[in-house]
Amino acid sequence: MPPRKITIAIDGYSSCGKSTIAKALAAALHYNYVDTGAMYRAVTLYALRNGLINGKQLDEDGLIDELENINIQFHFNTDTQASEILLNDENVEQYIRQMDVNDWVSRVSAVGEVRRKMVKIQQLLGKGKGIAMDGRDIGTTVFPAAELKIFMTADKDVRTQRRLDEMESNGIAASFEQVQENLLQRDLEDMSRVESPLKKAADAIILDNTHLTRDEQLEFVIRLVNQITIKSFA
Repeated sequence: MPPRKITIAIDGYSSCGKSTIAKALAAALHYNYVDTGAMYRAVTLYALRNGLINGKQLDEDGLIDELENINIQFHFNTDTQASEILLNDENVEQYIRQMDVNDWVSRVSAVGEVRRKMVKIQQLLGKGKGIAMDGRDIGTTVFPAAELKIFMTADKDVRTQRRLDEMESNGIAASFEQVQENLLQRDLEDMSRVESPLKKAADAIILDNTHLTRDEQLEFVIRLVNQITIKSFA
């Protein structure tokens, strides 16, 4: 009998490699993968494109009114073997990691109506289990009953360099100081918001990957998955 499939909830601070480990887990375990951060980034991109963000102001009421016109889906790219996000049928993967989106995504994701809509979508995607989902409130709000919860952290300078490397690989220019300020500000905003704040679930296992390779992280989490699924047959 094959091991039962579970729900894996991965939360943590900015640029800790949450998406990287979740994608690797999904591939190794033949699970589905959902990048919830990309969903909030797509909503932010929509707000930027449609004049709902002007200067230092977010038109919350206007964004709430537009939610019914925001359709978010995931498409599996067979060439890259990766899941990509679609905003109203447009592949926006190349746009959602830019600095203007970085600057506003925490503010947009703090809007209660936005979070509730995204959470409903996320819960539907994970209804059948066999899913690895990463974000900021997966283990606390989206799947509080997940069999495995991971909370990721790393040294702030390491996180900053990772994000800077990612941006440069996508042709996006920024300074180390600018990126670090953005990361720390986003974490602060996400931890301080009223609706589903970023925090460690009481039963989450901390994964500090400051000095761990991707393979070492993957091995660590797969051991945890095996312990849970094997125990279910004991």
